[in-house]
Amino acid sequence: MNWLSSFRRSLSVRLFLSYLIIIIVGVTVLAMAVQWQTPTAIQRHVERMEAHIGDDPGLVEDLRANFASAIQEVTLIAAGVALLAAVVVSMFTARRIVLPIHHMMEASREIAAGNFDRRVEVSGQDELGELARSFNQMAAKLEQTEQRRMELIGDVAHELRTPLSNIKSVMEGLVDGVLPAEPETFLSVEREVMRLQRLVQDLQELSRAEAGQLALDRRRLRPAELVEAALARLRWQFEDKGVALVVEVSEDLPAVLADPARVTQVLLNLLGNALQYTPPGGEVRVSARPRDGFVEFEVRDTGIGVSAEHLPYLFERFYRVDKSRSRASGGSGIGLTISRHIVEAHGGRIWARSAGKGRGSAFGFTLPQA
Repeated sequence: MNWLSSFRRSLSVRLFLSYLIIIIVGVTVLAMAVQWQTPTAIQRHVERMEAHIGDDPGLVEDLRANFASAIQEVTLIAAGVALLAAVVVSMFTARRIVLPIHHMMEASREIAAGNFDRRVEVSGQDELGELARSFNQMAAKLEQTEQRRMELIGDVAHELRTPLSNIKSVMEGLVDGVLPAEPETFLSVEREVMRLQRLVQDLQELSRAEAGQLALDRRRLRPAELVEAALARLRWQFEDKGVALVVEVSEDLPAVLADPARVTQVLLNLLGNALQYTPPGGEVRVSARPRDGFVEFEVRDTGIGVSAEHLPYLFERFYRVDKSRSRASGGSGIGLTISRHIVEAHGGRIWARSAGKGRGSAFGFTLPQA
């Protein structure tokens, strides 16, 4: 029974049988039409010939029989040849249809085994060609996802290694008596533990954001209120570093429908980055304006700027323009990624612009009007 189940599951066999059934039906209809039409046609031709050969019943009957035999012989030969040709063509067509599907089956098994760079050949512009293109697009997405997963594992391991190494060094110093058991020593350990806690919290937040599980408490809010809430937490840091802070947010802007805590988080990320990379004596300008049913927020600075090749990747997790900078000076590297997911969850978009190194940068996002 195994061969019978395999026979039933074979697409090529099923296609061939479908073609064969169509051929048999066609031949049967042809034979029936010949049988139904032959007597009438023979009678008509015999009547025309009687005028030439005279009224001889034996000759007429013999002529009628020969006519019928010839028609049947021609019909059988034609049907046999047509059936043979149709079978050959059906087998060829079924193979051409099934072969790309078999290639996709083999490729899908390899991808399931971890070979994500496997692709199938795209032949033609028909439905099978579209299926092959869709399969290759799916394989490329899976390969990209796997690559990002491996990068995430490496990045997280790197992020955890530095504070853990610092804690280990301090503890070894305390055990060996190299470092004194003073509050300052324990404070350094506490700072590293806090870094680990912030990283874990950021990773949890990122995981929820990428899974589309961000809980939003949308309210009707004034843009000026949102900006002021973020500035209230960072204004003293700007003053301490000597960076001028300019606010250009009108009180009569249209209200937005947003989660105040989440939008404040986005503004804090953008303002914190601007402060981080703007030297003393520089300027950070915060503005908001209505545009096409949205309110557009922008944080522009006169800092170190960003090269054009880095701009498309700034919102990817753990991406850093300057690979030599320590994490202590630049955060966990996922703040902008979380900000992108928050803005997109609100139905807006986020972007970054810069004229190049040393020429400042601008980060902006939109929120829908209430």
